[in-house]
Amino acid sequence: MSIPHNTLPRRDFLGTLIATTTVGIAGLALPHEFALAGSTPPSPETASFDGWLGKIKGKHKQVFDAPMPHGGLPLAWSRVFLMTNKSLGVADKDVTAVLILRHDAIPIAMESGLWDKYKFGEFFSINDEASKSPLTMNPFWKPKEGSLPLPGMSLDQLMASGVLVGVCDMAMTFYSMKVAEKFSMKAEDIKKDWVAGVFPGIQVVPSGVVAINRAQEHGCTYCYAG
Repeated sequence: MSIPHNTLPRRDFLGTLIATTTVGIAGLALPHEFALAGSTPPSPETASFDGWLGKIKGKHKQVFDAPMPHGGLPLAWSRVFLMTNKSLGVADKDVTAVLILRHDAIPIAMESGLWDKYKFGEFFSINDEASKSPLTMNPFWKPKEGSLPLPGMSLDQLMASGVLVGVCDMAMTFYSMKVAEKFSMKAEDIKKDWVAGVFPGIQVVPSGVVAINRAQEHGCTYCYAG
């Protein structure tokens, strides 16, 4: 499938963050609604974050940083990490892969009903490879056999293999506000819907960048995967 860069939301997101570094400490001012979102306590769904990090075990540990869907490559790299360790004779108990879905990669963590309802394919520029039209379902969860380039790389198969998957709460907060503008809905209602639609077993993390930092503090090496 073709995954062009979604430049407009990316500019909006980065522009929001850049604003905090260009005005100086005295004028740290995000857009009002995002400032409020960033200053509130972590969402209840992130409460088990520390426990989730505690699942990182073994001698060989790697965190995959996925800010973009990139045709599913973040999933492929996670699968390759498991496959090649096994080919080297490493026991499963000695290997942990951590996949952090942040920024434009967050739809990977959510069920197909949300892709259709909120037009994720169009909003995040995730297109069907054959038709070039925006996808209306999640192509990475229980896909048709052979539709992905590498066996065992679908999200459900990776999780069944022990891969720890986290999705960025901050990105869901920000993008739910952008989608709310498009659909004339309340951002908090959209965010609640998205969190409810995160696949079971995926951890909502306070932010992707914090999750990547904490995974490294738990002994993971870093791999950019998006």
